[in-house]
Parts: sequence; C-alpha cells; structure tokens
Amino acid sequence: NNLLVVRTELQANSTLATKEATAITMVKLSSAGLAAAVMLPTCAAFAPASSYLTKNGMKSLVATNMIPAELVTEVPAALLSAADVAATTTTAAAASSTNLLSFSDQGQNLAGIFFQASLLPYLGFLYFLSFRGNRTPNLGNFGWQYLLLFVLGTIPSGIITKSVYGLSLANVDWLHGGAEALLTMTNVLIVLGFREAMTNPSYSENGSKYGNTPKFVAGGIALAFAATCALGTKLGFEGHSAFLYGIGNLPTDTVTSLPFVMHSEPENALSIPTWAIHCSSVIEFLFAMDIIWKFSETTGNEKWKGLTWGMLPLHASGICACTYHFFYNPSSLQFLVELQAFFTLLGNLTVAIAAYRIADSNGWNLRELNPFPKSEVSPEGIAIDEAAALPYSVMETSESELVLAGKLAALTIGSSYIIKYGELAFDLPFSENGVAAGAMVFGIPAITAFLYYNRGKEETGEGFSLPSFGGKDGEGLSMADVKKFGVSGTLAYVLTELAFWAVAFPVASTALYQTTGHWPDVFNDNSDRAAVLAFIFTGANIARLLVPLRLGAALALAPWVDENIINRGGASEE
Repeated sequence: NNLLVVRTELQANSTLATKEATAITMVKLSSAGLAAAVMLPTCAAFAPASSYLTKNGMKSLVATNMIPAELVTEVPAALLSAADVAATTTTAAAASSTNLLSFSDQGQNLAGIFFQASLLPYLGFLYFLSFRGNRTPNLGNFGWQYLLLFVLGTIPSGIITKSVYGLSLANVDWLHGGAEALLTMTNVLIVLGFREAMTNPSYSENGSKYGNTPKFVAGGIALAFAATCALGTKLGFEGHSAFLYGIGNLPTDTVTSLPFVMHSEPENALSIPTWAIHCSSVIEFLFAMDIIWKFSETTGNEKWKGLTWGMLPLHASGICACTYHFFYNPSSLQFLVELQAFFTLLGNLTVAIAAYRIADSNGWNLRELNPFPKSEVSPEGIAIDEAAALPYSVMETSESELVLAGKLAALTIGSSYIIKYGELAFDLPFSENGVAAGAMVFGIPAITAFLYYNRGKEETGEGFSLPSFGGKDGEGLSMADVKKFGVSGTLAYVLTELAFWAVAFPVASTALYQTTGHWPDVFNDNSDRAAVLAFIFTGANIARLLVPLRLGAALALAPWVDENIINRGGASEE
C-alpha cells in the first residue's frame, strides 16, 4: 500500500511538472512570437513576402518541418492579432522610412547638389525678368515661372520610382514622360507669349488674344500629372509601363522585320510619347532662343540678346538628358546626369545675369528691393512706368501659329521615330561610349553657339562679348581700373583671388563628402585628388564668367587695403 501511495504521488508530481514545463514552453513561445511579430516585417525588406504568424503561414512552416505541428494549435488568437497589428505598423513605418530615404537619395549626390544650388539663381532670374520696366510679355513670363512646377513635379515622381520600383526616374517611362510634359508646356508658353507680343499689333492695348486659355491648359496638365503620381501604382502601372500607354510604338514584330535593325530594344527604352516630349522640348527651346533674340528688336533693347546667350547652358543641359537616354541610361555614363545638373546650375546663373542686365538697362536699382509702396511722384519711378507703357515694335511674320505648330509636330514626330528605331541600326548606343557621349553633349551646343556668333557678327559686327557690370559708357570694368589704385588695387585683387581659392577646396571637399560619404584623401587616393581638382577647375571656369564682379570686389576692397595695410605704418607715425 505504501508503495502504491508513493507511486501515486510520483505520478501526480510528474503531471504537475509536465504542466509547468508546458506553461514555461508556452511563455517562451509567446515571447518568441512577439519578437517575431516585430522583427519579421523589418526583415521583409531583405526576403520575399510571406505570411508571418498567420494561420496559413503556420501551416507552411509545419509543412517544411520548421516547427512541431503540435505547437501550432497552442498559439493564442490574441498573439496572431498582435502579430498582424505589429506587422502592419512596422511595414507602414518601413514604407515611410523608404520614402524618406528615396527623397534623401536625390539630394545626397553631386547631381542633387547642383540641382539644389540652381534653384536660388533661378528665383533671382524670375525676379529680374518680372521687373515692370522690361515689358516682359505676361504669358512668356508665366511660362518661365511654370518651370518651377516641373522642378516640383520631379520630387514626388523621383520618390515613387525609387521607393516602389527601385529605379531611377529616367527608367520609369510613365512617370518620366509625365514630368517632362511639364517642361514641354513651359517652352510652349514662352514661345507663345514672346511671339505674340512681337507679331500682334493690338497686344499692347488689348493684351493676349489667347486670354487665360494657355494658363488653364497648363494647369490642367499639372493636375493630370499630380493625379497620375497619386493613382498610377494603384492603376497597375509597372516600372517599365509606357507613357500614354506607348501610343505610336511600333509592334515588336514590325521592328525586328525592319531591314536595318541590328539590335533589340532594352526594357528601359523610351517610348515614342516620351521621346516626342524630349524632342519637342529641345526644339521648342531653340525656338524660344530665336524668338528672344528677335525680341531685342521689338523692344529696342539689345540686352535681350544676352538672355539668348544665357540660355545656351540650359540647352546643353537638355542635350545631356537626351544623350543619356540615347545610350539607354547606363550607370557607366552617370556622369551625364551630373553634367546635366551642372549645366542647369550654370544656365540658371547665366540667365539670372542676363535678366539683371536687362532690368538694369530699364532703370532697376537697389531701391526696387524696398518692399514698402513706392512714392508716386518719384522721378525714377515715373520714368520706369512710362517706359513700361511703351508699345512694342510689331514685326511682320510669314508664318501663322498653325503653320508653326505643324512644323513643330512634324519635327517632333519625325525625330522621335528616327532616334528610337534608327539607333537600333548601330552599335554605338549599346557601347556605353563616354567619348562619343561627351562629343554629343558638347558638340551640339557648340554648333548652336557658333550659329548665334555668326548671327551677332552679321547684325552688329560683334559675335559675342562678356557682360559688363560697370565702367564708363558700358565698357565694363577691366584690370586697368584696378591698377589705378596702384599697389593697393593690385593687393586687393590678389586678396580676392586668394579668397576664392581658400573657399574652393573646402567646398570641393564637402561636395565629394556629400556624394561619396567620405572626406577626400588628396595625398594617397588618386581618384579623390582628381575629383577635388576637377570640381575646383569647374568652379574656376564659372568664376571666369564673373570677372567683372571679381574686379568690382577688388575695387571695393582697395580703399580698405590702402588705409589698413599699405599706409597703416605711416598713419601711426603721424
């Protein structure tokens, strides 16, 4: 009997121990499950999607013998619900983080830095261009301002392409074409506005014959693009879905049957609508350069020709983009993107300078910066208002708007088909040839510059001259003006040059750090040294365009140098 009692107690203790062990196991399982609920969604960024702690997910884990089947039935429903909530919350946070990183990625590279830096001079350009004394056509001025929508539109589209598809904007055709449509609309507005002011006899009295229709159309295009960005992924658009559903694209069988075709298109090739947008933008911009050149005759102000010259780097920026697409956007030619951004920065600086010279010639002065109401009896203000009210000198034109639109359409469509399918006959677009790409980028704008140089020489006897910012009779500043201050002037000029070089190296080093994530090692790393020197060389070439400003800074500094450095000892003796 005693043995029976002991045996019974042992069985009871064993059962209790088993229950305690089971309870401990369930606690451990619950802790592991909660940890998995938090960790697994984060790991989803590096693994295929799966149903983590859902019932279907558990069944699949059992089927693969990853956990014992008997434990599955013990997972509480509350734990599954907590896992679902944690998975949803963490996934949303990860998506938000991805969007933030995608946005940050656009700015933490050399192209992003150049694009960001280009915004401020462009705002300065808009300010000077809008000066009332310039008589800038309202619709043309609106066109230049509309470009800001294009800049704004590239931000959400760039985020979508990175966060959703893991691609650059250039490789997502439906977003790429939509963003570029805003740029095309900008050029259309500029051409329409300036051309009508030159050719419409009643423009000065009655305003534009188009009314607000072009502005409403431009607004509609911007809203359509915004809606596309918001709903495109929900409508099933994929990474390489074609813009406007690829209307005009030839069937693949038709393309391969063409006798000259030697290659097949890669999946990131631009569609016909997107190529049309790019071609029309380049052609319209050339039209705009020509019309603004002629606008100098309409206003009687030769300074408007300087704006055409200022637009030349922006023309080169557009050629960079088209060249990059011509080679199917390879990573080995990424320098074209940086070059495009650099030309954008340079172009925004040059058009800002050109717009300042136009405004300065029409009576702008520092008092215009005063935000308070101007005096109505100010002689200067009255003179500016009278100049702003002068009518345009109307020019005769042999082409109507319809004929001009027909030419643009023919050039756009023809060039789009020739580039998209004609390049399949050559090996060059598939060679990722940097030398050929550079020749295209610099060669085409060089031809444009040569044509305007000859045009200016025929009209005025002078092809091109650097802008002047002072001097007598519009001659501008020169080193002779600096030498008039003697040793003080020369030393002041040396100090301004030293200041440039003192700033250039830190700026170049910071740019490299923002691009690569490390500070340059100019002593041991040849690539870092070359990158820094290239950046400084580029800055030096930009500074050459601002020689009058540098001379002006030296002249402003010369009196201080004379008083505090050159004659400091003599003054103390007296």
